[in-house]
Amino acid sequence: MAGDASANAFDAWIRALESRHLADLEFAEVSRALRALSSAYVERRSRLREGAALSGAGKRAAFALFYGPLHFLVVQHIARQLAESPAGSGFATIVDLGCGTGAAGAAWATASSQSVKVIGIDLHPWALAEAEHTYRHFGVSARTRRGDIAREPWPKGPAAFVAAFTINEIAERSRQEMLTRLLERGRRGDRILVIEPIAGSAAPWWNAWRTEFERSGGRADEWRFAVELPAIVEKLDRAAGLNHRELKARSLWIHTRQPTPERESLRSSPR
Repeated sequence: MAGDASANAFDAWIRALESRHLADLEFAEVSRALRALSSAYVERRSRLREGAALSGAGKRAAFALFYGPLHFLVVQHIARQLAESPAGSGFATIVDLGCGTGAAGAAWATASSQSVKVIGIDLHPWALAEAEHTYRHFGVSARTRRGDIAREPWPKGPAAFVAAFTINEIAERSRQEMLTRLLERGRRGDRILVIEPIAGSAAPWWNAWRTEFERSGGRADEWRFAVELPAIVEKLDRAAGLNHRELKARSLWIHTRQPTPERESLRSSPR
């Protein structure tokens, strides 16, 4: 999607989110829910696996209105940087693992220079319904599927896989299964993109994954970039005592082009 068209679609998406999620809730209710949600992410991450992030209309609205747009901006920025090389393009299907509101899949699809379809997989019915809104809004051909991302069948054909802010929210056993499956798809030539917060405490497993990705011919990056937040996101940011004027994330990326068991790893490129 062209830059101006993508920006216009993003702005219209934000307006639609605000209209839908503030139709029956006051701003103060959503900002209180955001503070609780932020606390869960920082202090009680184990509760996220129990559905704490989406328990109640206020938290669901906060997740959609605040974290959805932030995740979109982060994934789109990273995808556009990766697209500077041939490795970042040339695929027809994006599998949005733990799709949530669909922000990651939509962001990568709109950053692509060609038409792609998205398959969104998540356990939560509300998230899947929200993802359908998102994909449809951006004009992305998509279908959603309810299931466990570690065990749900994945498309057999060539694809790009994105797991944005989701691997840390699954159980350790499932996380190990995901690592095995993702590396196998990477060895087959698929593109694999994993994104998580930079804070080390948020993902204690990250270094082990980084080692395995680099052994498989992948790379690790850290990203920091200034951004102008949408008005509603900035308002929520201030109300919750947060500061996202600079967005930060780290990523793991594989695209080996040829199926290969071993390849010299690439040095990470901090941004």
